[in-house]
Amino acid sequence: MTFEFATAGRIIFGEGSVRKVPGLASASGKHSLLVTGRSRERTGYLASALEAEGISVTRYQVAQEPSTELVREAAHVARNAGCDHVIGVGGGSVIDAGKVVSALMTNAGDLMDYLEVIGGGKTLARQAAPFIAVPTTAGTGAEVTRNAVIESPEHRVKVSMRNHLMIPGYAVVDPELTYELPPDITAVSGLDAMTQLIEAFVSNDSNPLTDAVCREGLRHAGSLRSACEDGRNKAARSDMCIAALLSGMALANARLGAVHGLAGPLGGMYPAPHGALCARLLPFVVEANVNSLRKGMPGHRALERYEEVSRLLTGRSGAEIDDGLDWIVKLCGILNVPPLGDHGVLKKDFDEIISKSGRSSSMKGNPADLADEELRGVLSRAL
Repeated sequence: MTFEFATAGRIIFGEGSVRKVPGLASASGKHSLLVTGRSRERTGYLASALEAEGISVTRYQVAQEPSTELVREAAHVARNAGCDHVIGVGGGSVIDAGKVVSALMTNAGDLMDYLEVIGGGKTLARQAAPFIAVPTTAGTGAEVTRNAVIESPEHRVKVSMRNHLMIPGYAVVDPELTYELPPDITAVSGLDAMTQLIEAFVSNDSNPLTDAVCREGLRHAGSLRSACEDGRNKAARSDMCIAALLSGMALANARLGAVHGLAGPLGGMYPAPHGALCARLLPFVVEANVNSLRKGMPGHRALERYEEVSRLLTGRSGAEIDDGLDWIVKLCGILNVPPLGDHGVLKKDFDEIISKSGRSSSMKGNPADLADEELRGVLSRAL
C-alpha cells in the first residue's frame, strides 16, 4: 500500500477564531486581496481589522459560482493592485476562486493551461501566493483541499484545477460565521459534506488516514438536522463545521464517486448550486452502487463500508445498508431537497450528462462500474 496525505499548513478551529486572521495576514504580506461572497457587509469588519493592522485591502466579490472569466479577472485585479496574498471569506465558491487566483498570481500562463478535462492539466511550477481560507458555510471543505472547481460556460461543464501547491496555508474555521445561514443553505451544504465523507470512505482510492477522517466526520454529520432546525444550536453548528472540514481532508486525499461525477456536468449545464445537486443525487447513487455491487461483486469491501456508514449515521450498532439508505432518504425529505427538475434539468440531456461524467476524475473513484443505463436510472429518479 502506498498513499500520501496533504492538508492545509495550519488549521485554526473554534468560535471567534476569525479574529486571528489579521495577525496571520500580517505575516503573509502587506496587501490583501480580500475575496468575498454576495454580502460585502458581512466582511466589512475584517477589512477594517486588516487595515488597522497596517495591511492594504483590495476587495473582490464572487457573487456566483466561479467561472473561467471571473477568476481571470480576479487574478488581473490582484496583480494590478500589487497584492501579495489572498484571503477568501465565504462558501466553497469564494474559497475555490481564491485558490485559483493565488495560483495564477505566482505561475505564468493562462488559466486554461492548468484546468483538467477542457484544458492542458499542466502542473503548477511555483507555490501559490499565501492564501488564508475562512469558510462561512459548512459544506465543501474547500479550506483544506488541493483543487478548485471552475465553471466553463463555453464548454457547459465544471472542471477542476488541482495541485498540492494550491492548498491554503491557513484554514480558519469559525462556527460563529455559520450561525446566520438559512436552513436551505445549511441543508444542501451539509449534505454536500456528508456526500464527500461517504464517497471518500467507499472510494477505490481510500487509505487508512482518509478512513479515520471519514469515520469521525460521519459521526459529526448526524447533527445536520439539528443545525437546520435551530441555526443557533452551537453544538450542531460546530459538529457540521467539523464534518465539512474532515470531508475536505478526505476528498483531497481519496477520490470521490458518481455523485460528484454527475454533479460536475449538471452544474455546468444548469444554474444549480453544487451542494443542491449532490444532495439530490446522493441517495440514488448509493442505491445504484449497492445494487450493482450486490449483483456483480457481493464480496466487495465497499458493501462493508456502506454498512459502517449506516451505523455511523443512524447511531445504531445493528444498522444494515438499507437502514442507512432509508435514513438518508428521510433526511433529504425532511430538509426539502429539491428535485433536479426544479433546476431545469431535462431528460433529453441525459446522454450528454452521462458522457461528460465519464471524463471526470470522480468517476474513477466510484466503487461500482455503473453502466450508462444505471446512471440514466439515477438521473431519472432524481429528476
